[in-house]
Amino acid sequence: MQLKKTVLLIVLMAFGALGQAQNNTPYWQQHVDYTMKVDMDVKNYQYKGTQKLVYTNNSPEELSRVYYHLYFNAFQPGSEMDIRLQNIEDPDGRMMEEGKSRIAALKPDEIGFLHVSSLLQDGQNVAFNEEGTVLVVELAKPIPSGGKTTFEMAFNGQVPLQIRRSGRNNEEGVALSMSQWYPKLAEYDFEGWHADPYIAREFHGVWGDFDVELTIDKDYVVGGTGYLQNAQEIGHGYEAPGTKVKKVKGKTLTWHFKAPMVHDFMWAADPKYVHDTLQVENGPLLHFLYKNDPEIRDNWKKLQPKTAEAMKFYSDNIGKYPYEQYSVIHGGDGGMEYAMSTLITGGRKFGSLVGVMTHEMAHSWFQHVLATNESKHEWMDEGFTTFISTLCMNKIMEQNKENPFENTYNGYRRLALSGKEQPQTTHADRYDNNFAYGVSAYSKGAVFLAQLGYIIGQDKLMETLHKYYDDFKFEHPTPNDFKRTAEKVSEMELDWYLTDWTQTTNTIDYGVKDVINEGSKTKITLERIGLMPMPLDILVVYSDGTRETFYAPLRMMRGEKENPYGDIQRTTLPDWPWAYPTFDFAVDKPMEDITAIMIDPSQLMADVDPQNNLWQANN
Repeated sequence: MQLKKTVLLIVLMAFGALGQAQNNTPYWQQHVDYTMKVDMDVKNYQYKGTQKLVYTNNSPEELSRVYYHLYFNAFQPGSEMDIRLQNIEDPDGRMMEEGKSRIAALKPDEIGFLHVSSLLQDGQNVAFNEEGTVLVVELAKPIPSGGKTTFEMAFNGQVPLQIRRSGRNNEEGVALSMSQWYPKLAEYDFEGWHADPYIAREFHGVWGDFDVELTIDKDYVVGGTGYLQNAQEIGHGYEAPGTKVKKVKGKTLTWHFKAPMVHDFMWAADPKYVHDTLQVENGPLLHFLYKNDPEIRDNWKKLQPKTAEAMKFYSDNIGKYPYEQYSVIHGGDGGMEYAMSTLITGGRKFGSLVGVMTHEMAHSWFQHVLATNESKHEWMDEGFTTFISTLCMNKIMEQNKENPFENTYNGYRRLALSGKEQPQTTHADRYDNNFAYGVSAYSKGAVFLAQLGYIIGQDKLMETLHKYYDDFKFEHPTPNDFKRTAEKVSEMELDWYLTDWTQTTNTIDYGVKDVINEGSKTKITLERIGLMPMPLDILVVYSDGTRETFYAPLRMMRGEKENPYGDIQRTTLPDWPWAYPTFDFAVDKPMEDITAIMIDPSQLMADVDPQNNLWQANN
């Protein structure tokens, strides 16, 4: 009897432990609150700062170590970024001069650095070690699950010459483009720590609130992340309309910004910035800061209403922009997104200026509200941004392209046929070359969405984007999160799509293999040549000018999309099981009545050889 009771107790304890483990496994994310005070010397481009960081450990684990990113240390000769630049086969041209690394040529007063001089945890000294662009911190005491700790830090830095994203004195004369400039706590999530060295790619950050005081020469105009708290003391176009700001004694001003629920903080400054604002109807206040240069002024003025149009387009088609302001700032080395803002180079033709603004603004949704891990899933932010910004440009610039993604698909095909493609699951730093990274992240990532619309239907795709935004804003969604959202909306199984498209380099290749006359009917044989499966839309055009479509669902989808061609009769065929290399169906007309047969008339299926998708009768 005692033995039975013991066994029963063990079983009950096991179930109890299982229940507890399950309760600990739901989604969680860490939280940070930054309070920083920074003094910038605009003469030698060095700055000193203090940082108080309250870290909340929402993970189910106890933490005995943390990591900080020290991004500016990448801009030194011999850094990992420098060595990678010297060894990759197609280095970024912005970082090269006369075929050599610009980083390698930096002098001591031109390099970037970011050093921590002291660090306390809840008042106790902690051991820390600087390893390139990462600071390794051994905690004085572990942070328990659900616990909080406070780090207090003193740091100093030097702004590098503008080479990549951050820096001073860019090619268009902007004084300070201050991105990735402060010691930034690395992200810890269900996969563990993401303390990646900075080698030139994208980022991953912890959600939190920022309170930043920046002291700088009073002639400098500042813009970037966060709401200015002391506008009436600062002026420079931030003061309330119609009011005057008292002149400040002394040589500096202290700008006070607060940014709620962001995972980054950028600022830029220049003594010759023009500062314009534009209120979006039922939307945020837009800020525009750009150099007072007559050659670019007109384009920056014309950019402003287009920015408002883009803001409305994204809010309508993804979800409402959640902040009260957005800033478009002249600076950087091209275009790069940041929290509540972007840095873009300004000396562009008008179409290019609108294009880069539209792309970077779209990142406010796909990265700065839906904060994927860009180092591991760069195609989710770059690709989704490329998809939606392409649609936006087609509308606000009245391009009226029938297929605005044509060039995007062509770019993907070049990669797929180049022999240089790597799976999209490749870490962003581990691509063999920049060409493969760029096309995989931007073009192939955009095709993922455009082609999903082909699979589940365009209405379901846009519904998926809305639900994805509503379900995962201010979180760190993964590819599986998006896939599951699309499955719920479409009522289809889509694991095959996510797997083949992102985790392999399998290609899509279908063709019309044979067309045979069988009396009053015609037998059509299709073939699957590539490894990646797809459902097929087939258009049949008859000699009398009439048309008909046939739809061959993929069996593993376990569902069907609605007829995308509502004005054309559609026949739904039996499912095509992927393993079968061919598929036959019959048309109730003789072969001589058929003019053409075409697989995928929408051209939204990324078939790597579209030539064999079309069969035409002999003339």
